[in-house]
Amino acid sequence: MNIKQAKEQLKQTVRAYLSRDEYGDWTIPLVAQRPVLLMGPPGIGKTAIAHQAAQECGVAMVAYSITHHTRQSAIGLPSIRTGSFDGKEFQVTEYTMSEIIASVYKEMEKTGLRQGILFLDEINCVSETLAPAMLQFLQCKTFGSHQVPEGWVIVAAGNPPEYNRSVREFDIVTLDRVRRIDIDEDFPSWKEYAYQRKVHPAILSYLDIKPSHFYKIETTVDGRRFVTARGWEDLSRFLTACEGLDIPVGESVVGQFLQLPAVAKDFANYLDLYKKYQTDYKVEEILTGTFRDSTLRRLREAPFDERLSAISLLLDGVFTACAAANEEDAFVTELHSGLKQIMAALPAAARREEPFQTVSESLSQVLEAQRATGNLEKTAERRKVRVLDTLDGYRQALRTGDVSTSDQAAEALRTQFSAAVARRREAILDASARLDNAFSFLEAAFGESQELVIFLTELTMNCYSMRFIRDNGCEKYSQYNQSLLLGGRQRSILDEIGG
Repeated sequence: MNIKQAKEQLKQTVRAYLSRDEYGDWTIPLVAQRPVLLMGPPGIGKTAIAHQAAQECGVAMVAYSITHHTRQSAIGLPSIRTGSFDGKEFQVTEYTMSEIIASVYKEMEKTGLRQGILFLDEINCVSETLAPAMLQFLQCKTFGSHQVPEGWVIVAAGNPPEYNRSVREFDIVTLDRVRRIDIDEDFPSWKEYAYQRKVHPAILSYLDIKPSHFYKIETTVDGRRFVTARGWEDLSRFLTACEGLDIPVGESVVGQFLQLPAVAKDFANYLDLYKKYQTDYKVEEILTGTFRDSTLRRLREAPFDERLSAISLLLDGVFTACAAANEEDAFVTELHSGLKQIMAALPAAARREEPFQTVSESLSQVLEAQRATGNLEKTAERRKVRVLDTLDGYRQALRTGDVSTSDQAAEALRTQFSAAVARRREAILDASARLDNAFSFLEAAFGESQELVIFLTELTMNCYSMRFIRDNGCEKYSQYNQSLLLGGRQRSILDEIGG
């Protein structure tokens, strides 16, 4: 199965294992809760989907690469204790708590979450001395004499032997106690994740044109050469950082992430072309509705790969505007919630600052609790900090303004909040205009063509554009969604493109 399907199965497993019956007992007894074993090529995203599953299920996560552990750190250190048996005293060996089990308890204490995922990577690459302990762990959910706490789902990951010469084969006894999920590389399912992670548009455009370059492993006279999903994502981060610093990225740098020379060279050449198209097609002019006839003519006469690149540039501009509008909407919603509480408490407050202090403390506590779980996305975290800073700005304005009554304070707050509402409106109007202008340009260039189908399909796949269209509507999207995507026409056109 692909990585997206594996993630859904993992989430379903977590929910099923953590469910209880009407008597409060585990629906699936702990002894029958088989560990999940994710098997797939390196760099495909096995660790990432475990983190996402934990976040989306609202549970904690502790992750280890088991190859970094010795037998002592995994099962604990031996110590001598005195025990009484049948009236006689004996010296017996016991073990200190496993470092891994101790980390689970520390995570529960830090986050306040009693349930979670214990993720062990490279499970089938352990040393010979640690192998028996790993088999015991998978079979009995224990390290040494210490049990994994109740409410923690065990997920392990490994690479098939063709990718790693250090792999140890599991015997049937062990495999019969786990749930094995085999994952294959799959660009379309990764692409949805890539949109969420804002992977560089040049990478997505290139892989749309050459999807076979998404994941490749070759054996050459110089050894293994490869390109993985992890390599593309890490390269994306580096490209974005370098663009912000105006640092050029050439083939040698690309080759440090894409360790298959032919693909690295090909993408480096494409990246230069992509930047050239960015200038030549004057994307910002198109998105603001001022495109030129010469731009239309060039696109009509361009080869198909160049058309795809131009569409990718348009999409990136639309996605960026939609994401900004969505964020402004989420910010105003959260700000309104806090401000509503403050305004409700103003008339009865002994001091005007008390409601601000109460609400800010409450929001700060929620923020810190969410930070502690590790399940708070950076965008959401920054939004909450922005809300706190904005409310503090409102408080400072009331302190220095000419406000003497609670009614005047409420009116002053409404005035300040209206500025945030206006910024949201501007962001929504900007995104709507860019979306409409992109449609108009493609209509003028191609009419109801395969290019328009591709544009529409990508809008549908992207989480930012779909949320924006869902919340704010888009007449042209609805129109073409009916005329182009229904009745199987989209599939036939895309098949034709693939052929």
